[in-house]
This record gives sequence, structure tokens and C-alpha cells, in this order.
Amino acid sequence: MFIDYESLPSPCYVVDESRLRRNLSLIHSVEERAGVKIIMAFKAFALWKVFPIIREYGFSTTASSLSEARLAVDEMHSLAHTYAPVYTDREFPEIAACSSHITFNSVAQYQRFSALAKSAGHPISCGIRVNPGYSPVETALYNPCGPGSRLGVTAQNLGGTLPEGIEGLHCHNLCESTSYELEKTMQILERDFAKQLQMVKWVNFGGGHLMTRADYDVEHLVSILKAFRSRHPHLQVILEPGSAFAWQTGELVATVEDIVENGGVSTAMLDVSFACHMPDCLEMPYQPNIIGASSQAEDGLPTYRLGGNSCLSGDFYGDWSFVKPLKVGSRVVFLDMIHYTTVKTTMFNGISHPSLALQRMDGSVEILRKYAYEDYKSRMA
Repeated sequence: MFIDYESLPSPCYVVDESRLRRNLSLIHSVEERAGVKIIMAFKAFALWKVFPIIREYGFSTTASSLSEARLAVDEMHSLAHTYAPVYTDREFPEIAACSSHITFNSVAQYQRFSALAKSAGHPISCGIRVNPGYSPVETALYNPCGPGSRLGVTAQNLGGTLPEGIEGLHCHNLCESTSYELEKTMQILERDFAKQLQMVKWVNFGGGHLMTRADYDVEHLVSILKAFRSRHPHLQVILEPGSAFAWQTGELVATVEDIVENGGVSTAMLDVSFACHMPDCLEMPYQPNIIGASSQAEDGLPTYRLGGNSCLSGDFYGDWSFVKPLKVGSRVVFLDMIHYTTVKTTMFNGISHPSLALQRMDGSVEILRKYAYEDYKSRMA
């Protein structure tokens, strides 16, 4: 559906309801056809004002902190599947109150908090995160199975057994990965954790299943999930993607406020920040697409480095060649900017978050939130 980017406030994240529903329909179809449970990970997408749309498809959520677990109860109206690398005495009782499943990162953490989990006032199914020693993720910052990883218990350290009361295994080793990499993960889990798989009621294959990407082999995903279930009919199989829910559902709209020339480099200064609003561009690095621009410098086209509006020296990215020259007031629209953006924004330098907008199915635009000085001030005290 056409979005009039010029009419939006700048800067602004805008979600397209039609594209969001397209993703939700596909994910729900996989869930039903494969006979598995797919839950949405808040760590990639937690725009709670669109949760009424997501609830229509029957999804529940996975949390990684007390705040996310509370959000599951408050806005998704369901208990969370919760996993955190470490729990504290201060927060665990409230986390338990908001959770149907709790996964522990270590045996020691389970032993420390299992009694509190059992006394939560409602049934909680406890799991342990396992580390398969395999991940296709090449960027070290995002690899949960790198040498000496703090995430999950290895097969060697489990020693063919499980603590009494553990009902599930949680294995998260993928990131925007393919179904074939999930298939390899399954094979490793069945080989190295065979005994534990017979002892539990559920297995959670974590996130990273980018099933809404155009080139993802959805049919292969359904087939391997069915095959795994047929080999382990006693297990409930769970997936918890985050990016797949919000993949290609919206944009970040920015405006050129100045053009700086230095040493033959033209930098278009924007009213957004890569460091504050698009951190994966600097961390991953993730290279977004831009409407009307090429990420590769092309001879004969006006080419610009894009500069963020924070004082961090490295707050820039590019160079991009544009079809038309940029000028002060030009809109720059970054595509696919909804997952892992709004959840990772900061107010470094006191820079406000971009506004949040939702384009409805009828073409109308609803401004969900605008940020102001009070939002910055409240975070500082």
C-alpha cells in the first residue's frame, strides 16, 4: 500500500498494517501446518500499540526480562515464556508471576530459583538452555555459541542427565537463518542431547527463523518440523522468532537538514542517528536499503555519506548514490526499519526517539506516539 512519507512527521518509524498482517498470516500458517507453537520475541519487536492486531492471530510471547514479562501480561493478555541469561532475587518472584514457562541459563540458577517457581501460585514449566556448540552466525557479537560462550549448558557439562523438575530444553543459536540451518541444529541436538530429549516435555528452538523473508524455504521448514515431531511425538515444539514478525513491515523516515563538504566527501546530515536509532548499522553492520538510492557508489550519480545527528564521531554510514541530488528538506526513507530498532533506541545526547506511526488497512495514518523533553528527563532520574 502506498505511504505518503512527505506527510509524516520527521523522523518517524511507520508500520504498515497490511504488511504486518501478511507476516502474521504466514507465521500462523506454518504454526498450524507443522503442528508447533510459534511465539513472538519482544527483544526484536515490542510495539505494544499494535498488539491487538497480533492477538487476533492467537500468538503469545517470549520475554527476556521483568519488563518484557510484564508487557506480555499487560498488553498481550497472556503469560510469557521467559528466558534471561541471569535472574536476581529482587526480580524473580514478579517474573514468575508473569510467566507460564521459565528457562534457566545454568543448572545453578535453576537450583537457586526452582522453589520460587513452584510457589508462584500457578503452574510454571521450567526449562534449561542448552548450547549445541554450533551456530551459523558469523558476526561474533551475535554468535551465542562462540568459544567460552556464557549462554546455555553444553552437552559435556550436562553429562547425559537433567536436574529433577526440568521439563524442557531451550536451544537458541540462529539469527536470520534458514530452515536448513535449523535442520542441522536439530540433528546436533538429537545426537548430543538424545538422553535429555527423552526426559522432557517440550523443546524450544529459539529465534532466528526468518520465515517471512522472500527467499526462505517455508515448505522445507514445515517438513522438518513435522519430521522432528514424528521422531519425538511426546515433545511440544516451540519456535520464538522476533524479526520474522516485523520483517519488511515499515520504514524510518528522515529529513536532510544540512550538507557538509570535507575532503571530497559530501555528507547529508539527517535528523536521525545511526547510533541512537539504527544501532545495527554500526554493530552488525546491517546495511538498509533506501528508496531512490543505491548502497554502492555509482559514477555519474550524486553520492552522499549519510550523517547522524549525535555528536559521536562514528555516527555516519554509507556512501549512497541517489537518483536525484539531495538538498535541505529532502526526505530519506530507510526500508525495513521496524525490527530491532524501536527496542534498541537510546536518548544519547538527549536526542528524541523518532515518532511512531501506523498506516491502517484503509490508508489512514495513526500517530501512535511523539516524544518530547519530558521523555528524556524522566529517563535521567
